Amino acid sequence: MIEIDGASLTLEQTAAVADGAEVSLADGARSRIARARAFVEEIVARGEVVYGINTGFGALADVTIPHEKLRELQVNLVRSHSCGVGEPLPERAVRAMMLQRANVLSKGYSGCRFEVIETLLAMLNARVHPVIPSRGSVGASGDLAPLAHLALVVIGEGEAVYRAKRMNGGGALAAAGISALTLEAKEGLALLNGTQAMTAVGGLALLDAERLADAADVTGAMSLEALKGTPVAFDHKIHAVRPHPGQIKSARRLRELIEGSEIRESHRDHGVDPRVQDAYAIRCMPQVHGAVRDSLSHARRILEIEINSATDNPLIFPEAGEVLSGGNFHGEPIALTLDYAAIAIADLGTISERRVERLVNPDLSGLPAFLTANPGMNSGMMIAQVVAVSLIAENSVLAHPASVTNLPTSGNKEDHVSMGMTSALKFAQIVKNVEMILAIELMCAAQGLEFVKPLKPGPRLAEAYSRVRDVVPPLERDTPLSGYIESLVPVVRGLGEV
Repeated sequence: MIEIDGASLTLEQTAAVADGAEVSLADGARSRIARARAFVEEIVARGEVVYGINTGFGALADVTIPHEKLRELQVNLVRSHSCGVGEPLPERAVRAMMLQRANVLSKGYSGCRFEVIETLLAMLNARVHPVIPSRGSVGASGDLAPLAHLALVVIGEGEAVYRAKRMNGGGALAAAGISALTLEAKEGLALLNGTQAMTAVGGLALLDAERLADAADVTGAMSLEALKGTPVAFDHKIHAVRPHPGQIKSARRLRELIEGSEIRESHRDHGVDPRVQDAYAIRCMPQVHGAVRDSLSHARRILEIEINSATDNPLIFPEAGEVLSGGNFHGEPIALTLDYAAIAIADLGTISERRVERLVNPDLSGLPAFLTANPGMNSGMMIAQVVAVSLIAENSVLAHPASVTNLPTSGNKEDHVSMGMTSALKFAQIVKNVEMILAIELMCAAQGLEFVKPLKPGPRLAEAYSRVRDVVPPLERDTPLSGYIESLVPVVRGLGEV
């Protein structure tokens, strides 16, 4: 059971809920929620005109809405904004999004009732998952369209998936024993304003990307062993004088992965390695992998601030007696961060592909051409490297920053937008592509080790090799490789444990 309080949610907890963990609301959050809601109800009772409570929205903020129309206003807001398109977000992303929205509402600055948060948690715990189209957010007033599709199911409309069946949202709630919510003043806006689509998609992708940074050290070390490269460039003294944290960590891991290697000892003469230095894809692994690690560390810090931040508008400050309009819904911190992370993880794939080229190219490797014992009759791993290059080309396009694009919306009221959801979607796809590239390197590096037997790598790389061989046999003759590559993706995800 994950408990939310609006201040301490982590990416790991988000992933746990995305994978099915249940959620509850911390007792301490209830008083904050109640105070903010009471203040909103005082404003409504006084008939005071306040944006987002009894006015139109966005460019229609100067339209005052009479008291008897406030419920209708909230429903109209949800319906009108539910215009996303494209394939639905994956179930894990939807669950992460619901959790994060409930968490930020529980901070007590949104002015909604307990019932709004409790309905979201009930849906999570009963596994009622709104169908949320993936396209339609510019990340300015938050992820309006995706969150509207979430809110549509909360009020018993739209579509949801319940027990593996796609159905009407109201039917899904009823089947799960959850009452559809009647929205009161401010509550539709509280559900829609926020960055939770981009942080859900981006945050889950970030966790996968962090695992890839660990995996790349393993695949790179295995490639080095197959190529009989020198680990001298990983010496701690080199990295101590350029102390980027990620670089130091990757260098240490590479040293540990090579430790105890018979292959390493085979090309040293009385402790001296005649191979002075390798190509950059081998020699500079700590610098490149480390820079990727540092960029992902930055992204984690930004995302964990964001998933615990009040991001709707206006915000309710009952102690000060104020309702303040601002721009916390603007996704720029997330857009910039995910664009940066996307560039970094794309480069992790680029350096991996260069190691694959060195493995399959006999002019560079000293190994049989394309890692097959009978080249010519067999093409071996030739096209595996071609596939890696194709993924690099796609990543090069996807890594173009979305955050530098601006197209004004909402009658030019929203005249600068973040495109953060686009950044998140692109980042997630790049991560998937790099998983495949690292799987290709892992397959090729393991094949390369066949040609240096009976020499053995160190114990940790021997464990990684064994995991490969559990799903992919040594290549003795040509065979379709695509199934093997995809079967290695789960192995890549678990290499951080080696």
